[in-house]
Amino acid sequence: MTSTDLVPATGAQAVQTVARTEGRQFLTFRIAEEEYGLDILRVQEIRSYEAPTRVANAPAFVKGVVNLRGVIVPILDLRIRLGQAGEYNAFTVVIVLNVAGRVVGVVVDSVSDVLELGADEIKPRPEVPAAMDSRFITGLGKIGDRMLILLDIEAMIKSPDFGLVD
Repeated sequence: MTSTDLVPATGAQAVQTVARTEGRQFLTFRIAEEEYGLDILRVQEIRSYEAPTRVANAPAFVKGVVNLRGVIVPILDLRIRLGQAGEYNAFTVVIVLNVAGRVVGVVVDSVSDVLELGADEIKPRPEVPAAMDSRFITGLGKIGDRMLILLDIEAMIKSPDFGLVD
């Protein structure tokens, strides 16, 4: 042990030390063959899929609404929104999110687990051709040989593409 080991870090050194040791937690879920993650702090609850009440003239990815303890919650099929076909089975779930001051449910194929990723396990979003929309990808999580696509679910829900927030 050296004498510098006993001296507390200050300023930028302290911030870097905290950033390296603190992880972020992500709820992981699957859509088709891909595994995604979203900030666990946005998740209100996870529910089994039940057919919502359809809304007239809604886009195909808006499955309808459900009454969740007195709150009318729009249900969006994230699989359809991301260009994947999805069948409804026993593993299909709705992740109820609290984003942009609203409660919204998103349908996914299945929920895997909650993972804590350190800063060194999160890689920046890849540079991709302009034809591919990556604006809602915040980065890639790497856990062993698993690759996790990290979504900015709040930006996605707030986007005009979803039409939920003014």
